[in-house]
Amino acid sequence: MKIYLISDNVDTRTGLRLVGVDGAVVHTREELKAQLDKVVEDDSIGIVLIMEKLSRQFPDIIKEIKLTRAKPLVVEIPDRHGTGRTKDFLTAYVRDAIGVKLE
Repeated sequence: MKIYLISDNVDTRTGLRLVGVDGAVVHTREELKAQLDKVVEDDSIGIVLIMEKLSRQFPDIIKEIKLTRAKPLVVEIPDRHGTGRTKDFLTAYVRDAIGVKLE
């Protein structure tokens, strides 16, 4: 099973290529859609790493893949500038998911 990266910058792609992860750099909605269509047709790819920025820009495309496909697993990762999440994103996620406030 292979891992594939879809990034919005060359630096992240280059870094992951150094450890053997293939990928593509996209900037537009059409490029992202084309790459995802290519990836879901490749049975050897089990995990897709996608930059959080792309996921926030085109949530409908990412959501469609996550909800309609068992494979590949789509994992959002931060870019070199860090995550776009707030400091309490995990506790907010738990609170929203199960209605329990963590202290």
